[in-house]
Amino acid sequence: MSGQLEIATLGAGCFWCVEAVYQDLKGVHRVASGYSGGAVENPTYKQVCTGTTGHAEVVQVTFDPEVISFEDILYVFWRTHDPTTPNRQGNDTGTQYRSAIFYRDERQKAIAERSKAETKASDLWPNPIVTEIVPFETFYVAEDDHQNYYKDNLNQPYCRMVIDPKVQKFQKSFGDWLKGTEK
Repeated sequence: MSGQLEIATLGAGCFWCVEAVYQDLKGVHRVASGYSGGAVENPTYKQVCTGTTGHAEVVQVTFDPEVISFEDILYVFWRTHDPTTPNRQGNDTGTQYRSAIFYRDERQKAIAERSKAETKASDLWPNPIVTEIVPFETFYVAEDDHQNYYKDNLNQPYCRMVIDPKVQKFQKSFGDWLKGTEK
């Protein structure tokens, strides 16, 4: 480990789903669910769910760039949610579920814009990509019961019906990228 960790802040629908995908990637040290992009300070989950705070449900991914690059973090991002549906992922609808990359500096911005253009050119998605690439301002950590949600609630219906299939597809597609495997 380099000792220099980097942070990516990403909105890709329900943060429970996004957290479940990123927390098992090699090089990822921590994934925290929370809120970014809005005007309300220290919002609660209940407030964000009203769609009136301006915040998106996001994950803050702390990773070792010597193990997994920001480019690779975004490669996973484009392939584990639908970046073509404005304010929606599956049955979850509202501005809090928008697709967004909150860049922390000009380097992250350039990488995000290039990654978006490459994904668009790849025809991975038949519809136009609507993902916002916006400056990071503030991250508010979600309440404790939203952290590690999938792993702590495997038998909850949302986890079984929505997150399980996403995680299984992710593990099948990115098996070599998972902790405990050689890449």
